[in-house]
Amino acid sequence: MIQLINIHKTFNTGKPNQVTAINNVDLDIKTGEFVVIVGSNGSGKTTLLNLVSGNILPNSGSITIDGNNVTRLPEYKRSKWIARIFQNPLLGTAADLSIIDNFRLAALRTQAKTLSIGKNDQFKSLVKDRIATLGMGLEDKTEQPIGTLSGGQRQALTLLMSVMDTCKILLLDEPTAALDPRSAENVLRLADSLIKEYQLTAILVTHNLKDAGNYGSRIIQMGEGEILKDVSGVEKQSLHQNELYSWFG
Repeated sequence: MIQLINIHKTFNTGKPNQVTAINNVDLDIKTGEFVVIVGSNGSGKTTLLNLVSGNILPNSGSITIDGNNVTRLPEYKRSKWIARIFQNPLLGTAADLSIIDNFRLAALRTQAKTLSIGKNDQFKSLVKDRIATLGMGLEDKTEQPIGTLSGGQRQALTLLMSVMDTCKILLLDEPTAALDPRSAENVLRLADSLIKEYQLTAILVTHNLKDAGNYGSRIIQMGEGEILKDVSGVEKQSLHQNELYSWFG
């Protein structure tokens, strides 16, 4: 589903503050894999995610998504494959619009916008049913501005919105970093459920090693722009917390 071949990314090339963020990385992520990426600050985790999403482009190498060469494609042209959840819950929603309006925009994310766009009763019922699965009591508040909700509520709704339109890849960029522990647990549990239900290929970037151990089918450790460890399958499932911590010793 996602293939990176010999990807190199340098910022501020030729200047005194030049930084090599990704150093000739090869990575092959199969359809349906849930990959967790860990690493210290500056290890290249978020840069790698930005390269996959098209937020930034590589200096060299190639990126393929679902058999398509997207190396030079900008972010908006990759949106037909990719949905992304950011660290800041404010980034995934339009604060002044109602919950239902946010869901309507999400449902039309990759479609042409016309004057006929609206919110019929069928759509409203669908959204309410999906929101009800969260158990947050928000299904009867769909006309409420989404900006009035807590960070945890907004992040959970953003996850639901990510699957309102067709997508094959879900990128999770430290989605719980700004949340309290209970909200963080709820959001990750929801993400895991949606990934399985919709058979998504997913990448989670996190600093939380407990979450890295509990979620995903594969774990990658990055350091200085390179992949240091790549563990999957039975080996990943049997990985103990202490062993994960030892990677950073």
